[in-house]
Amino acid sequence: MGVDPGLNHTGFGVIDVIGQEIKFVTAGVINVPKGELAERLYFIFKSVAQIAKENAPSFAACEKVFVNMNPYTTLLLGQARGAALTALASEELLVNEFTPTEIKQATVGTGRASKLQVQMMMSQLLGLPEKLQPDAADALACAVCAAQSFRMVAAMASPKTSAGHARRRGGKAVRAAWETHLGINRKTS
Repeated sequence: MGVDPGLNHTGFGVIDVIGQEIKFVTAGVINVPKGELAERLYFIFKSVAQIAKENAPSFAACEKVFVNMNPYTTLLLGQARGAALTALASEELLVNEFTPTEIKQATVGTGRASKLQVQMMMSQLLGLPEKLQPDAADALACAVCAAQSFRMVAAMASPKTSAGHARRRGGKAVRAAWETHLGINRKTS
């Protein structure tokens, strides 16, 4: 399950991963009603927890806060994100967190992809006939990024693969970007 948190609109997306195949389960946007901040955060919490309960995902992913020019807006977004993270944790889910750049890089191929490119890629990847809402597409992209991250960890744990080995450049060990992202410190001979 992927979550794209927002105080006005929180996107969610659920996928199934079977082997190398990714299948769409559901996606949408939680439209948060106007009102007092505490009530809005509680609405996000209840809604995300309910979606997680209904879909029973194995793990979840949430987009990290994008720091923009307005500190107040960033603070509000962080609070919405906190409500979503707490809801996922209340359902006892392991939650991975990814930056927007990491999500776009993993799903579209460039960290500078536009929202429209993410929408189009998620529709194409998941075989959806219609255009997704931007927040739902972002949440699905977050879920796909997490699934790919788990695949990478599983591939590295397998003794049959050399995917986790550091490369050597000029006799010096160099970790791949995905190893750095996952916090993997491999020793090589």
